[in-house]
Amino acid sequence: MADNARARKLADRIQVVVAQTLERRIKDPRLGFVTITDARVTGDLREATVFYTVYGDDEERAASAAALESAKGVLRSEVGRQTGVRYTPSLAFVPDALPDTARTIDDLLDRARLRDEEVRQVSTGAAYAAGADPYRKPADEDEDGVAGESVAEDGPAGDTSAEQGRGSGTA
Repeated sequence: MADNARARKLADRIQVVVAQTLERRIKDPRLGFVTITDARVTGDLREATVFYTVYGDDEERAASAAALESAKGVLRSEVGRQTGVRYTPSLAFVPDALPDTARTIDDLLDRARLRDEEVRQVSTGAAYAAGADPYRKPADEDEDGVAGESVAEDGPAGDTSAEQGRGSGTA
């Protein structure tokens, strides 16, 4: 079994070879605007999955998928010739779902922006239920109407706080 680094290198090379071959050698009129987005190779280097996207509607996607299936032999022989591996991996073409997922995420973000704007419009001119700052501060008045003051204690009569901290040393 091959290591993962070799499989990644082979997958990257397969992606480039397939894209260049589609651009230069395959002249099928059914082939639309195809972009090879990714390639993955199994650990034993026997099978390669090539992901692609097609710009256009469903009919053009179906036609491009049929064109890729018919060109699979030419593409595999070109991959074998340019990679130089002992066993040329078989190719499987899979439409990439990434653009559809990105479109769904964009739609969700647009809906969230609209809802945020609705909340912003509703909150314009609104006031807080308990005032701007509903929390009591130490300087606020008590229930009796007396302002909260901190009282400093001197300790035993006549002692200052500096003398309280140290012992007198004489007994």
